[in-house]
Amino acid sequence: MTDFSDNESPTKRIAAIDLGTNSFHAVIVDIYPDGSFRTIDKLKEMVILAEKGMDNYLSEDAMQRGLDALKRIKFLCDSQQVEEILAYATSAIREARNGGDFIQRMIDEVDIKARAISGKMEAEMIGLAVRHNIALSEEMVLMVDIGGGSVEFIIGNVDEFIYYNSLKLGVARMAAKFVSHDPITKKEIKNLKDHYQKTLGEVEKIVKEHSVKTMIGSSGTMENIAAMIASRNSINASITLNELVFHDDEFIPFYEKFIRLDKKERLKEKQLEDKRVDIINPGMVLLKFLIEELNIQNIKISEAALRDGMIIDFINKEKPKLSLVANFPDPRKRSIYELLRKTNWMEQHSTHVANMGLQIFDEFQADLKLTENDRELLNYASLLHDIGYYISFRKHHKHALYLIRNSDLRGFTDDEINIMANVARYHRRSTPKKRHPFYKQLDKPLRKRIKKLSAILRIADGLDRSHYQNVKSLEIENGKEKVKLLITTEGDPELEIWGAERKSELFKKVTGKELEIFAVTHEQKLKATKNK
Repeated sequence: MTDFSDNESPTKRIAAIDLGTNSFHAVIVDIYPDGSFRTIDKLKEMVILAEKGMDNYLSEDAMQRGLDALKRIKFLCDSQQVEEILAYATSAIREARNGGDFIQRMIDEVDIKARAISGKMEAEMIGLAVRHNIALSEEMVLMVDIGGGSVEFIIGNVDEFIYYNSLKLGVARMAAKFVSHDPITKKEIKNLKDHYQKTLGEVEKIVKEHSVKTMIGSSGTMENIAAMIASRNSINASITLNELVFHDDEFIPFYEKFIRLDKKERLKEKQLEDKRVDIINPGMVLLKFLIEELNIQNIKISEAALRDGMIIDFINKEKPKLSLVANFPDPRKRSIYELLRKTNWMEQHSTHVANMGLQIFDEFQADLKLTENDRELLNYASLLHDIGYYISFRKHHKHALYLIRNSDLRGFTDDEINIMANVARYHRRSTPKKRHPFYKQLDKPLRKRIKKLSAILRIADGLDRSHYQNVKSLEIENGKEKVKLLITTEGDPELEIWGAERKSELFKKVTGKELEIFAVTHEQKLKATKNK
């Protein structure tokens, strides 16, 4: 949990899901405008995807356990009104020949889209999490995250990471490859150590170059080991394992006793999760190897791991944009701007069109019998009208309709969403027609409102046909039979006049008046003002 101001409202609620080899971890957090976050809920599901070892294939049973776990996680996310889910697949899934099938089933059966990240990216995010969660100094430390399929090694301090990598040394992988007896035999322990010696040469070299004495461990294997040591040494860890420290001379005696236990005896260990009983020993051997070979003296625990790194990485990328929605306590406005941000909106063009649209609305509100609610919806539809470019330039008006209707906008009724979606859809090309399916299904009063608001948006959008905000000011003369628009432009006005005139048919129809557009350039207006 990160400190945050009691006076600030959260900008966004997200969930981060670490799809590990042994377990799926989910954390739900509120993100604040200053880039801090607060944990709302957590859920951990043991799945053991590699129950038959890391053979590059996920069994149907393993995939079903994973999907069942994700359904429970998704239910929690929905109940907590999570706005965005980040799901990162690690070693077991990214290496499996049918990992892509599993990721597709997540989409089809659970509506969660997972990203299979590289080992290096996983290591970097774990480093970010540990650095965010543990008070580091200028002293170099070794960060180690022991997972089921891989182990991430990061060497760094408060300022930088000088090394980070993911190696295929996870406990499930090592247990399947090297351990076939219970208790584990001396020969199997030697084979594990020999394998670690061959694999960890680069890590060992850098650790010794920088005289690293402290290791920070994260994730389940390290947490289980720490909890067992804390229990034996009467260290209070009932609230949190975070920042818990034990030393080499505490671990070695514990190791010597534990490594001799068989499964039945390991099951009696209260701090050891049942589903880690069969795979914990390679983690014990690895930790002893690191302590002895690298001369590690202090072991500290970080409860922050990949999922926390995912959140920090997300915040780092989003922070410049967080202020965009930070000051919107109204969920309607906040959800509109969230959608705009997600779809990389054309801010200057859309804002300019919205401002001109509202000016036209204010002039014709009484004539067209429109309400303040209509004004708000026109404003939002104008801001959203080009978000279809996020999908494709071709038919972007229809893509806008789809995005608005399917984006779970908060605080709006179905009717309001349909108005905004259809008004955005009709900003170009065809005017509203009864043969259009989404328009046809609406009640007649809604269809009338859409026509009136679309007529205004079409004119406003035409007046920025160049997308360069050429129109600097707009004056409206609303006569009995004619409407005159006088525009002042920075440069040549022809494109804006052409853009508005070719979209004026619906406006003429709803107002019953002819439309004429006149233009002067900004320079001409200045000269005229001086001559006066």
